Amino acid sequence: MAEPEGGPDMVSFRELARRLVADGVVERITHQRVSKIAETDPDFPPVVPVGRSKAVDYRLARPYFATRKSRQGQRTDLQRPASEE
Repeated sequence: MAEPEGGPDMVSFRELARRLVADGVVERITHQRVSKIAETDPDFPPVVPVGRSKAVDYRLARPYFATRKSRQGQRTDLQRPASEE
């Protein structure tokens, strides 16, 4: 994927969560949730360690969250595997 013109717009997970809500991309999200998604979703944009924090390019993260299907409140522990249905 080509780098957006002007270079990356690196933001911390805390700033990413704030911007996503401010821009209306998501209704609400915490930096803790962003961190969990980054750990578990292989499609999450590349994460760069900055000191003790982690940063991500907002120009890549915004479209990721805009197209991501929210599973808020869904109990995945109660779902049967597709092979059992």
